[in-house]
Amino acid sequence: MMNEARSWAESVAISAGQIVFVGADEDVDAFVGSETRVVSLDGEMVLPGFHDSHVHLVTGGVELGQCNLNGLESRLAVLEAIESCAREASASDWIVGGGWDLPLFPDANPHRQELDRIAPDQAVYLSSADGHSAWVNSKALALAGIDRNTPDPVNGRIEHDEAGEPSGTLREAATGLIERNLPRLSEDDYARGLKRGLAMANQFGITSVIEANGTDPVLAAYERLARSGELTARVRVSLSIDETRDETQVDELLAKRAHAGRSEFLRADAAKIFADGVIEAHTAALLEPYVGSSSAGQLEIPRERLQPLVARLDREGFQVHFHAIGDRAIRESLDALEEARRRNGIRDSRHHIAHIELFHPDDIPRFQKLGVVANFQPLWAYADRYITDLTEPFLGPERSRWLYPIKTVVDSGAVAAAGSDWSVSSMNPLDAIQVALTRKGLSGEGESWISEERVDLPTMLRAYTEAGAYLQHHDDRTGSIEVGKAADIIILEKNLFDVPQSEIAGVEVLLTILGGKEVYRDERFSDVRSLRRESSPR
Repeated sequence: MMNEARSWAESVAISAGQIVFVGADEDVDAFVGSETRVVSLDGEMVLPGFHDSHVHLVTGGVELGQCNLNGLESRLAVLEAIESCAREASASDWIVGGGWDLPLFPDANPHRQELDRIAPDQAVYLSSADGHSAWVNSKALALAGIDRNTPDPVNGRIEHDEAGEPSGTLREAATGLIERNLPRLSEDDYARGLKRGLAMANQFGITSVIEANGTDPVLAAYERLARSGELTARVRVSLSIDETRDETQVDELLAKRAHAGRSEFLRADAAKIFADGVIEAHTAALLEPYVGSSSAGQLEIPRERLQPLVARLDREGFQVHFHAIGDRAIRESLDALEEARRRNGIRDSRHHIAHIELFHPDDIPRFQKLGVVANFQPLWAYADRYITDLTEPFLGPERSRWLYPIKTVVDSGAVAAAGSDWSVSSMNPLDAIQVALTRKGLSGEGESWISEERVDLPTMLRAYTEAGAYLQHHDDRTGSIEVGKAADIIILEKNLFDVPQSEIAGVEVLLTILGGKEVYRDERFSDVRSLRRESSPR
């Protein structure tokens, strides 16, 4: 049931979109009438719908319709996919897409010449899987006027090759130098992207999401589907903050929040702040320099602008949603939230910090003390090539011990929620749950990475249900299977407590119900198991 008592039940009854009974089979007959649909299960598991607390449904869905490089495991596979995209595009078209993994290329720095060979006459823009880098060809650089003398923009970096020429890899804000030249997507493109993202979410049992970067067109897509009744998840949009501006921009966010309104399925009352970049590109902000470098990365917003901005957002009733990867970024985010509390008093804001990759252990107790939700992406908590090739070597063993310390954070008493950051990585909550339990990749091979940070199954189910609902301020409405709550429930093909930890990711969702209505059904889940009771209504 995922209620506070962690109790189990045999039967659930739903009426008018709400849960009206939870209990034993022998007591449910009072809720069954002649028109009641009864679904009998045999070994399957019923859970509350999953909450993805950090996801990019719109842009991820748009990317599915572009040159999609997500999940490709070799440099050759990436290049072959780009060749296919080039063949399908006309000579005058841009080739736009993304999803390439940084570890596939030396120093996470692919070269423009590889794209020039594939598409000499077409401009190419391909974002990295983590969204913090872009790979472009010579034509795209020329159209943007980028050459060896172009200075790095604020909060961005243009990578250069040994000859001093732009290599074709752009970091952080430098990607914007190209993005402003890309073909504009239409409102229909964004709406179609959102529908693709929602369909995938429902397939994975997700009934509630926090949109992680609500730019104007992204917000417009959610508003459009909300008006048409096509939203198949409860959505909280984190409105985008411009890190180069001060707190006066909050006035614009207030207008956007008012325009979006507040409905059962859509709210736009959160604000997204990028505190730093990513460790792999050395753009994450650290307390001490990267190994072998004098650089410790940098903050996207200096303290003197960050703290007034966060305090104003808190005062206006916005939930602050931080991106923070490095230990300095996490500390500065906590400092800003502590200062907001000092200025505004204690509020039920439920601010959260997402990604939280590298901690200084002194900052872990501050999450519980300040009421800040720790928003992990648990799928990243194993020794993949990002960790072994691009993270641990540049942090050293002492700091690397504090990468993704999920158990220590939970044991400190902090609320820990979970999200996918799709399309950066798999949206499937069961993938992430398995990794959090094993600290291994989904193949299950090798030793557990930082094994003392493994957590148990109830902890991860809570992160994806109760804690996710708490973070979205609708724990009174969703997050557990209890009488009076919305019928947001899912059926899994197996009981996760009966499945070996190394096989959890292979369990399929059979049915997803949002507010009593089916939004996803696996073809194997047929109505053969559904029966009609002949008894009269009671």
